[in-house]
Amino acid sequence: MNVAISTALSGISSANERLRASAANIANMAASNQSRDSVEPTNVDKVPAREINPANEIVEQQSAAYAFVANLKVLQTQLNTTGALLDIKA
Repeated sequence: MNVAISTALSGISSANERLRASAANIANMAASNQSRDSVEPTNVDKVPAREINPANEIVEQQSAAYAFVANLKVLQTQLNTTGALLDIKA
């Protein structure tokens, strides 16, 4: 698999997990222990749990959505480029 496609798919997966974690945080705001879930890269130390702030969660969801769209654009561009190269070679 091409590196650009693999990178874009990894970014899409990461954005999806960030959105999932943030949505779960908002859904669990009424729970008695309001520790915040977060998705962090594996090479970074775990962020300590903090209280859930709805404003921060909305920003996190928007950021994840932008990252998702950006990675889709990278994937689309890579597939278009590959298609154009195959048309030239054929």
